[in-house]
Amino acid sequence: MANLAFHTSPAALPRLADCLFVKDTSQIAEAADSPSGIPGPRGTAAVPRGAGLAALRRRTTAVLVAGQILGGLGVATGIALAAVLAEEVSGSEGLSGLAMTSSVLGTAVLSLPFAALTAARGRRAGLTLGYLVGAVGGGVVVLAAVLGSFPLLLLGTAAFGAGSAANLQARFAAADLAEPAHRGRAISTVVWATTVGAVLGPNIAAPAGRSVRGLGVPEAAGPFLWGAGVFLLAATLVFVLLRPDPLLTARSLAAADGHAPESAESRSLRAGLRAVAASPRARLALVAVAGSHTTMVSIMVMTPVDLGHHGAGIELIGLVISIHIAGMYAFSPLMGWLCDRIGRIPVVLVGVAVLACSALVAGTADGDHVRSAAGLFLLGLGWSAGLVGGSTLLTDSVPHSARAAVQGLSDLSMNAAAGAGGALAGLVVAQAGYGWLNAMGAALLLPVVALALHLRLRPPAPDGR
Repeated sequence: MANLAFHTSPAALPRLADCLFVKDTSQIAEAADSPSGIPGPRGTAAVPRGAGLAALRRRTTAVLVAGQILGGLGVATGIALAAVLAEEVSGSEGLSGLAMTSSVLGTAVLSLPFAALTAARGRRAGLTLGYLVGAVGGGVVVLAAVLGSFPLLLLGTAAFGAGSAANLQARFAAADLAEPAHRGRAISTVVWATTVGAVLGPNIAAPAGRSVRGLGVPEAAGPFLWGAGVFLLAATLVFVLLRPDPLLTARSLAAADGHAPESAESRSLRAGLRAVAASPRARLALVAVAGSHTTMVSIMVMTPVDLGHHGAGIELIGLVISIHIAGMYAFSPLMGWLCDRIGRIPVVLVGVAVLACSALVAGTADGDHVRSAAGLFLLGLGWSAGLVGGSTLLTDSVPHSARAAVQGLSDLSMNAAAGAGGALAGLVVAQAGYGWLNAMGAALLLPVVALALHLRLRPPAPDGR
C-alpha cells in the first residue's frame, strides 16, 4: 500500500476512488429536501438555498475545522522527531534533514493527483484519500525504523506528506460554498484550526515515543505511529460527515444559476494551467503563495541553527519556534477579515511588507534572542497574510470549473519551491551567513510586488478587488 502514493497518476486516482466514492448528486438532493431548497435545471439535483444553504455552510465549516485539527495534529506529531529518527536509521547526522525534505517533496508531488481526484470526485474523495495515504506513510516509516532501512524511511515520509497535502486542500474546501464577500474569512477559519494540532503535536511526541517501548519499535518512530492513527481518524471524519460534498454542491448551484455545464476537460489540470495563464490576478496569487511560503520556510529552517550558534538551548529554540507558529496560524482570522474588508491584493502586499520586516529584524539579530523571536513572529504573521490573501485571490480569479485544478497547482508550486528553498538555505548560511539568507528571502518577494504594480495599470476586476 505504501506504493499507492507514487504509482498512481492523476488519471488513475479517480478510478481508484470509484470503489469508495459514488459520483452522483443524490446527497445534494437530500440536503435540499426542505422549503429552502429549489429544483435545479433539468437533469440536475435540487440544490440548497436560503436558510438551507447557510446551515450547510456552517456544517461544512465545522467538519473541515475538526478535520484540520486532526490533520494538523497528525502532521505535527509525526514530524516532531523525524530528524532524530532519520539520524538513527541512517547513522549519519548529515542525512537527518532528508526526512523533512522528503515529506515536503511528497506533499508537493501528491498535490496534483489529489487535485485531479478532487476535480473528478469532489473534496470528500480528495481529502479522505489524502489522509489515508498519509496514514499508510506513517506505517511505512515505522516499518522502516524496525528494519533499519533508510530508503524505505524516505518513501514513508514522502507518503506521510499526503496528510499535509490534504490539510492544504481543506482551506480551499471552505471556500467552495462561501459567499464571495466572506470567502477570505472562510479560508482563514480553516487555516486557524491548524493552530491546535501544530501546538499540541510536538508536545505529545515524547509520550508517543514511550508508548512503543517493548514493542521492538524505536522510540523516535512512535510519533509516526500515532500520527498514522490520527490521520485515520481524520479520514473517517471527512468520509462520514463531509456530506453533501461542498465542491459538488457548488457545481450544482452554478448550474442552477444558469452557468454553462462543466465538462471533464474544463476541470482538467491542463484547463487549470490555461486559467492561470489567462488571468493576471491568478498569476499574482500563485506567485504570492509560493513566494511567501518559500521565504518563510527558507528562513525558519535555519533559525534554530543560528540560535544554537549564539548559545540558545533547546528550550529557548522551542519557545522561538512556538512563537513563530503562533504568528502563522493564530492571527489568520484577522487576515481573512482584512481580505473581505480591504481586498485580497492589499492583504498580499501587507504580507510582503511584514515578511520583509521580519527578514530585517531576524537577519540583524546577531545573537539577540528577543530580536530573533520577534523576527520569527513577524515571519509567521507575514506568511499568514500571504497564504490567506493569495489563496482567496486565486479562488476569486479563475472559473469555478478550473478551481480544483488551479488550487492543486498552487500547492504543488508552493511546496516544490519551499523544498528547494529549504534545501539551499543551509548552503547559503554556510557560505554567506544567516543575515544574507534573510536578505535573499526578502528578495524572493520582489516578483510579487512587480506583479501587483503591473495590475495597478489594469482595469479593476468586476468585484472591485
